[in-house]
Amino acid sequence: MKTFARLLAATMLVTGLASAAGAKTLVYCSEGSPENFNPQINTTGTSFDAARPVFNQLVEFEPGTTKIRPALAESWVVSPDGLEVTFNLRKGVKFHSSKTFKPTRDFNADDVLFSFNRMWKEDNPYHKVSGGAYDYFNDMEMPTLLKSIDKIDDHTVKFTLTKPNAPFLANLGMDFATIFSAEYADVMLKAGKPETIDQQPIGTGPFTFVAYQKDAVIRFKAFPDFWGPKAKIDDLVYAITKDPTARWAKLQKNECQVMIGPNPADLPAMGKDENVNLLSQPGLNIAYLSFNVTKPPFDKKEVRQALTMAIDQATIIKDVYGGAGQAAKNFIPPTIWGYNDAIEPYKYDPAKAKEMLKAAGVAEGFESDLWWMPVTRPYNPNAKRIAELMQADFEKVGIKTHLVSYEWGEYRKRLQAGEHQMGQLGWSGDNGDPDNFFFLLGCEGARPGGQNLSKWCNKDFEALFQKAKSTFDVAERTKLYEQMQVIAHEEAPVFNMAHSIVYEPIRKNVTNYKVSPLGRREFAEVGLD
Repeated sequence: MKTFARLLAATMLVTGLASAAGAKTLVYCSEGSPENFNPQINTTGTSFDAARPVFNQLVEFEPGTTKIRPALAESWVVSPDGLEVTFNLRKGVKFHSSKTFKPTRDFNADDVLFSFNRMWKEDNPYHKVSGGAYDYFNDMEMPTLLKSIDKIDDHTVKFTLTKPNAPFLANLGMDFATIFSAEYADVMLKAGKPETIDQQPIGTGPFTFVAYQKDAVIRFKAFPDFWGPKAKIDDLVYAITKDPTARWAKLQKNECQVMIGPNPADLPAMGKDENVNLLSQPGLNIAYLSFNVTKPPFDKKEVRQALTMAIDQATIIKDVYGGAGQAAKNFIPPTIWGYNDAIEPYKYDPAKAKEMLKAAGVAEGFESDLWWMPVTRPYNPNAKRIAELMQADFEKVGIKTHLVSYEWGEYRKRLQAGEHQMGQLGWSGDNGDPDNFFFLLGCEGARPGGQNLSKWCNKDFEALFQKAKSTFDVAERTKLYEQMQVIAHEEAPVFNMAHSIVYEPIRKNVTNYKVSPLGRREFAEVGLD
């Protein structure tokens, strides 16, 4: 009898039926477990989505857009030379509380300084907590971009930069720039449990964290003292469901009301289901195959070009993406400004690929690993199937590949460390700026642990990249980005695979849910009829 009761309780936890009578519970079928609940030390959309209900940044993106609006900063002033940004902080903002922490004050400038100094200052007591890898912060070049962050008073903070940076404000709307409670950090440090703030999050967001069971469920509850419009639902539940077919089955049975990453084969049925709205939007994304240029023969651009021509891209688009994707030729999608449409894509040509491999000194072929992601992502519905198709293509030109995968968090960690020879990944833009894609090919991210998985560092590309960030003239930036794409096309550090159309099926009783061009799942303004 006790066993049955425990099973029933677990089922109610996932489906949201454990809510109080009359309470509105929205269940989101997510695709995987988060690494933790600190966006500063994560790089996956899975982990960002899991932490987002709890937190805020100084600025935020209006749901469904790339437009910046005030959040914890109610206004800001940029100096004429672009070197100073002064934020006027919102007053009366409350932090969440938990069984182990009860805040004694409202949000103020100390929390901003703590949040950024943890990532920036090596002498900060939290800098090395939970591994201390701040990949976004570093890859955005924040350590060298920031000159100082000063508390003017409790509700005014000034950022001083070493050089003008056009994407700076948009970057502060990204998840890595989340604001934490300095008071909570102090309490946990004194208790000898500093890692607690990364596992049991306390923020200022519309929902408070309730509980997490790995590979099963995350539970949140609406925060009654939220500084913004109150949430329209009482409880928010993430039902972690790795298989897209299982997610769809749950949506059909109303066990969840929103799901990520549908199987392309299920899209026709979703479109016909009278209880489902199939939302869609061209994705601000890229799926790609990284060639690790630090490992021969991938250090030769001729080999990388040959591998690109050996891949039957059209078959991947047809068999894996169905009607939900288009072939990519550039690293940025055509939906973003700065796209160079004059680039001619590489043609599928196995015979020419073999000739180029021979000319590059690998006529007899070689062996390589080929990594595939263990999860569905908006930009890649089935990485294993893609790897299998590529494996067959490479075999035709004399290259024998071994398929490799790991648990999602471990997969990302090992890719960023540069353990792979060839590895699949992808990207959904964080802020609507081309810079947010190109940093993945920049020299800063090419370090071990950085997000430039190919570890490719080209001085000409990098010079244009830095120049583009230093000017606020969009026309000038566009010209520079177009030149960068020419270099990347010639050097081929990655195989640009696909840009997906993002489909998100939701139950028809879900209101005000918007597909984000930035690949974010956001529930602050979502309701249920």
